[in-house]
Amino acid sequence: MANTKSSKKRIKINKRNRIQNNSYKSLIKSYEKKHLILIKAFSEQTSNEGEETSNYQSLLRASFSSVVSQIDKAVKKNIIHKNTAIRKKTNLFKKTFSKVT
Repeated sequence: MANTKSSKKRIKINKRNRIQNNSYKSLIKSYEKKHLILIKAFSEQTSNEGEETSNYQSLLRASFSSVVSQIDKAVKKNIIHKNTAIRKKTNLFKKTFSKVT
């Protein structure tokens, strides 16, 4: 148990920061899941070649840039490690642009 006033304050601050960091990590996961759903919809749509694919491609690119933006912001705030961010972005890039091109 904390003895000094400063250590009690640090416990409160750490709790607050942990809650904020977990919510931000959850937000990133939600963005990733939505992006993966778009990729799946795009791959299903390309199998039905009758429809236009440029709309899906623009949606995929916009979704990808928003996910990458959120990941970069998390790195800037020291919520996730930069190597974790690079790994996440690389995997998303491979999944996204292997389907688009």
